[in-house]
Amino acid sequence: MKESRPWGTYEILLDDPSCKVKKIIVNPGHCPSYQYHYKRSEHWVITSGEAEVCLDDKVFTLKTGESVYIPKEAKHTIKNTTDDPLEFIEIQTGTYFGEDDIVRLKDNYGRA
Repeated sequence: MKESRPWGTYEILLDDPSCKVKKIIVNPGHCPSYQYHYKRSEHWVITSGEAEVCLDDKVFTLKTGESVYIPKEAKHTIKNTTDDPLEFIEIQTGTYFGEDDIVRLKDNYGRA
């Protein structure tokens, strides 16, 4: 099942009680909201492209094959600053994986 968002798309590859795994594509020049989660942590693995990651106000670059761990309640976003799609795998672990466990701090698309 593929879901469209203003910044790109995601597809759920696995959804069970212990984890959720998504393939995420961020379009050139776009980024999801700067956000955090109360009930889950995330691990991102870049599978294609280059990402500018902001984790608790620290900005760094990840390239294909590199990864980052996002602890619960850590503020985070990922931006595609290139002209090519950015693809990564997101592995969520925790006690709840619903989309309503997103606290948006900044969103370029007017979402609350």
